[in-house]
Parts: sequence; structure tokens; C-alpha cells
Amino acid sequence: MAKIGSVGKPCLHLEVAIWDDGDRAVPPDALGEIVLRGPKVFRGYWKDPEATAAAFRGGWFHTGDIGYLDGEGFLYIVDRKKDMIVSGGENIASLEVERALYEHPAVLEAAVVGSPDPRWGEVPVAFVVCRPGAPATDEELREFCLARLAKFKVPRAVHFIDALPRNPSGKVLKRVLREQAGKR
Repeated sequence: MAKIGSVGKPCLHLEVAIWDDGDRAVPPDALGEIVLRGPKVFRGYWKDPEATAAAFRGGWFHTGDIGYLDGEGFLYIVDRKKDMIVSGGENIASLEVERALYEHPAVLEAAVVGSPDPRWGEVPVAFVVCRPGAPATDEELREFCLARLAKFKVPRAVHFIDALPRNPSGKVLKRVLREQAGKR
């Protein structure tokens, strides 16, 4: 139970490290990009040498996931690198804000993205699908989040939509939501 939220330790013949944006290892419990190497890691993208070169910098595969290793070597995945919101120099994991929203009884689905902000760079914005017959307001959900998150992580706005945009495999298309947030 002490390691709840962890995906465990690396399997045999796989090295896992956490690197900063300068491709340097970070200390235990510090956030960074998860990188892998070993014989179990694929060799590259099919007929895409440019993507392969970008993903395999320094002999390690850069996953695009943000996470950390604790002092005992247990790996925790926090968010996708492209989905991290940087607001006033602080990193905000969209998944953390989404988890807080999902605790509200009216929320059926939620997605959080960064929206451009002239002062902070980006601010979190939520897109929410409410459960049938269970309406909520922007103010209500923001107050709900404020009781669970640091103030800078609380969505600046909550947009209510009928359905989250998804690709054919069901993954939420956050790039579409980022475009919508930028236009609002």
C-alpha cells in the first residue's frame, strides 16, 4: 500500500532513468522525462529515421512521459510531457487536476489542458462532460478543486461540453481541446 500509484520497478534487462530537459539525470523523487534502454526497447519507428533519432537521444529512448523514481527505484508516471502545463514556472500535471474533477459527483468526464495566458504563460482550463441530470457550474467545480489542489492548479475556466473529442481508439484529443481553449 505504501507504493500505491507506482507502476513498479523496471523489469529485468531494462534500465529506466528520469532526465531533465537538458538530458541529465535528476535525483530521486524529482520529476522529469522517463527514458529507457535495453534489449527489450524497440529499435525505432518504421521508415521514420528522423523520429527515431529524436526519440533515441543519448542512446536512451525518450518516452514522452513525465514521472519520477522514488528512493527505492519504484517508477511513478505523472503525465505526458506534451500535456504538462507550465504556469508561472510551476509544472501542473493535467492528470492531477482531472483526478480532482472526477471526485465531483456531477462529473462524468474531464480533460484539462493549458491555455495561453499573457501573465503566466499557460493556465489550466477544464473541459467537462456532466452526468445526465447532474448539472454543475464553473464556480462550483473551481471551488471543489480549490479544496483539493493548490490554487495555481485550479482551472481558470471550466467549459461544459457534450462529449470529449476522441480518436478512433478512444483516446481524448487534447490538441483539439488546446485549440478550443486558445480560441475562447
